[in-house]
Amino acid sequence: MKKVLLIELSATLRHAAKKLMENSGYDVTEVSSFSNGFAKISRIEHDFECNIVLLGWPAKTDDIADELFATLEEPQYQNLSVIVLSHEADTAKLAWVTKRSKTALVLWENYSEIIDAISSLTVDKQPASNWESIAHGETTPMRVLFVDDSPTVRVTYRRLLTQAGYITDTASCVEEGMEKAVANYYDIGIIDYYMPDGTGDTLCRMIRDNPDTNHITTAIITGTYSDKAIIGSLGAGAVECMFKNEAKELFLSRIDAMSRSINAMRNVQNDHKRLEGILTSVGDGVYGVDRQGLITFINPAAKEILGYSDSDKMIGQSAHQLFHHTLEDGTSNPIASCQLQKAYQNGKQFRAWATMFIHADRNFIPVECTVYPLYLDKNLHGSVVAFRDVTERRLLLEELKWQATHDPLTKLPNRSYFETQLLKEVKRLKRSKESSCLLYLDLDRFKYLNDTAGHNAGDKLLIAVGKQLLGKLRAADSLARIGGDEFAIIMRNIDSASAFTAADKFREVLDTYRFNYSGKTYKINVSIGVAFIDDGIKSSGEVLANADIACFIAKGKGRNQTHIFSPESDEKAAMDIELGWSARLHDALEQNQFVLNFQPIVALADLDINALPQEDGKIWEQVSNRPTIDGIYHYEVLLRLQDSRGQLIRPDAFLPTAERFNMMAAIDRWVIKRAIQSLAVQDNNGAHMCLSINLSGQTLEDENLAAYIHNISQQYAVSPGSLLFEITETSAIANLEAANAFISKLRDLGYQFALDDFGSGFCSFSHLKFLPVDEIKIDGIFIQGMMHDTVDKAIISSIVQIAHTVGKRTVAEFVENAEILKQLKQVGVDYVQGYYIAEPSATMLDQGDAANKVAG
Repeated sequence: MKKVLLIELSATLRHAAKKLMENSGYDVTEVSSFSNGFAKISRIEHDFECNIVLLGWPAKTDDIADELFATLEEPQYQNLSVIVLSHEADTAKLAWVTKRSKTALVLWENYSEIIDAISSLTVDKQPASNWESIAHGETTPMRVLFVDDSPTVRVTYRRLLTQAGYITDTASCVEEGMEKAVANYYDIGIIDYYMPDGTGDTLCRMIRDNPDTNHITTAIITGTYSDKAIIGSLGAGAVECMFKNEAKELFLSRIDAMSRSINAMRNVQNDHKRLEGILTSVGDGVYGVDRQGLITFINPAAKEILGYSDSDKMIGQSAHQLFHHTLEDGTSNPIASCQLQKAYQNGKQFRAWATMFIHADRNFIPVECTVYPLYLDKNLHGSVVAFRDVTERRLLLEELKWQATHDPLTKLPNRSYFETQLLKEVKRLKRSKESSCLLYLDLDRFKYLNDTAGHNAGDKLLIAVGKQLLGKLRAADSLARIGGDEFAIIMRNIDSASAFTAADKFREVLDTYRFNYSGKTYKINVSIGVAFIDDGIKSSGEVLANADIACFIAKGKGRNQTHIFSPESDEKAAMDIELGWSARLHDALEQNQFVLNFQPIVALADLDINALPQEDGKIWEQVSNRPTIDGIYHYEVLLRLQDSRGQLIRPDAFLPTAERFNMMAAIDRWVIKRAIQSLAVQDNNGAHMCLSINLSGQTLEDENLAAYIHNISQQYAVSPGSLLFEITETSAIANLEAANAFISKLRDLGYQFALDDFGSGFCSFSHLKFLPVDEIKIDGIFIQGMMHDTVDKAIISSIVQIAHTVGKRTVAEFVENAEILKQLKQVGVDYVQGYYIAEPSATMLDQGDAANKVAG
């Protein structure tokens, strides 16, 4: 097995390369610093075995790295194959790779090509013949063919050349000399001018004109001075004319000079071949141009990207005329104003410049190119351009942008995109006398269908409703899904006289629609609230609040109604709604009308992924009947409000009011204390539990919260390690410094933290560097969409990999079926929760059973 030494500072890149090599059968030793790498290299001749070095190029100057690169150029390491890994191929890297033999450059984005690069460096190349293998050796003597019709002369010069270290063969005439030159490999041909079957210049010309022998450097030797002979020989390709009567030392000096010239030329040719090999193996397109923009070289990758075959002749043609003569919008890109053409002429450098090239089939290719000026002897000779096709990257970016603005289930625009559109419409109408209206649609009794027919039925209904609403939408209108069973429509340029009729058509289309699922038919109704938008509206938030109130009033009329918001009559109703909720929340705090529910969180390591039940809740029945791998039962604490009839109200109905009346800190403290009391009861019965408690953004601003938590924990003798606090990504980054200080203070005491709804922002990964959390809870929007959206699955996989790299656990919420669970297992998620695992319950695992299972 071949031994590989991997030297790379980045743990993520090192892991990827090591996994690739090990999967290909290599024995990999990895080191994370150049100093350790230098130490390993130094031991290769003693007690460390290594055939191949994978060497990550340093991002910045490093003295130890410089020593390491210099050491690899020393003679004793020349048989060591070296693959340089880098994010880009610049001049310095290409120069080092070109200078050293058995060396290749692979870009990190094409790191899967490492195996092919190693194969090309380590393959045993068999010589075409014994002559060729010796002639091409770096330290072997030159091979000389000496042609003379005199046996005495041949013997004399053969001995002289052999004693000087040359491997010498002889021939007696022009014909024999040519036969041997074709049959064997020679570096130098020394040819007598006067021979029976012809003159030496004839043989020189034959050697020069034959493609099998034109590599031989020829010289004429003669006993008679003749201007004609000398001129004829030099014209036939000879580089020297020597005389048999001159000193042997002078003869050998001439031969030595020819040898040095041959070696120098051979080194240049090898450098050219090595550079050509590098350009051929690089996955990026690379081409060179002179100052006029005419192509001087182009590698195969560039031809492939541009749609040209190897046989297409591109050298000497204008790069501008071939592939950058037109702009993306189809208009001409004149050569006088073309940015690339100007760079060729004046030596301007571009880095990662986004532009469009034109494929041979005349389609556009989005590319990212880097332009380097090419200087020779301090004079500008043109440019070298490296470029890559970024079509897939552009498509992925567009997909991610779509993800950020659309609901993955219904494919409709989401609340974020809708609020942006609403803000634009409000701003537009402030400068206009036109009016528009906002429709707030809330499905009636959706929860009943969702609970009785199942979440899958609820999802299909939402998709169907979206399609029905789209069918009635005008071209100028905008539809979005803004909540669980809530939709919103912006109807542009509509007056008050026709608003009700236009809005009520959406109610009517759903009233006549029948939803079929599993052989049953369901009647669907919707309540619609309508709010006008004109130059008198102050903000988009005001419009949304008015439409929300109107929808609430429509439901109060008996559902399946459309109501238009009237400032005169509806504002009091809105205030009554808010004040009513506020009073209920104050009473709930004082009279303990809040209720805690507990939803299990299960480690995927505790599940047999090949024997998953289909029914919801069965998994928890299995897990709760045996000890867990870590000996701990995990739950998330969920808040409910009990109404006068004993029914439980979900938090999304009352928490918005609590936030508006600044009651969240008090509610969170109530939850913390009751959760710790419940945990203390479990601890006293010998059960080991860990509770996850949600904290709001308002609560994070409470400077005394950390002390309160620790005091309550001590009061009830609860271990800090059995409490984990969840903070949403949005609330954490809203006050990053305060959140960081709060988390750090409690973590030092042994409490744990999770970053909830992770992945909802484009900058999520950067937050991991600043927030010292223990656990990542992946935003449920990705979990719900991963079965029918490959981008969601790719995002989850990326989150898991990066979380594990920085030592954090991952939790997936909204796990609603076995198929999702299998996918989560495949991408490496650690913990799961959702209705498929278990619904929230007012109690945790039976206390006595829990104690017995932990003891067992």
